[in-house]
Amino acid sequence: MIEVALLYDLDRGVDQKAYAEWAKKTIGQVLRSPGLIEFRAQRNLLGSPQIRSISVWESLADWQNFSQSETWQAAEAELRGKFASALRVELWGPSPMVPDPLKPGK
Repeated sequence: MIEVALLYDLDRGVDQKAYAEWAKKTIGQVLRSPGLIEFRAQRNLLGSPQIRSISVWESLADWQNFSQSETWQAAEAELRGKFASALRVELWGPSPMVPDPLKPGK
């Protein structure tokens, strides 16, 4: 299982309605992708980057297939061209020290 973080800032003066439509359409495409386990989106309460989306995939191959798809290539180009800057992608795999989530005892 891997987690992919997409981080970015919205451009100044971005059309919020158009961005919301892009996000809704793109999230729908992501949710239909083979190998996707979970999708989350968050906003930074302290500044930049403003937005972080996390997608969790069954395997690196699943994410690679998605990231190389025509659907994602078009969506990412639109994000870069119309709405956002300072995009970066982080790929995270399990830790050898703590491979599974830990939760406090009750």
